[in-house]
Amino acid sequence: MSVKRDNFIRLAEARVTRAIDSMRVIGNLSNRSNYEYGDEDVRKIITTLQAELTALKAQFKTKSGVSAQGFKLRK
Repeated sequence: MSVKRDNFIRLAEARVTRAIDSMRVIGNLSNRSNYEYGDEDVRKIITTLQAELTALKAQFKTKSGVSAQGFKLRK
């Protein structure tokens, strides 16, 4: 494999895994016994995340392979 491909795989796996972990942590904010929030707060969070995902898709213009267990480009 080329150095560019190896770098892409290494960085993509680390960054996507970190993004998945961050989204799960954001999901922890849904615990109403620990936090107080309204529907507008939730709408803003989800709208912002969806907009960023849409922008990401536009950059790649292809489908992504994300699993619930993490992200791997290699099998």
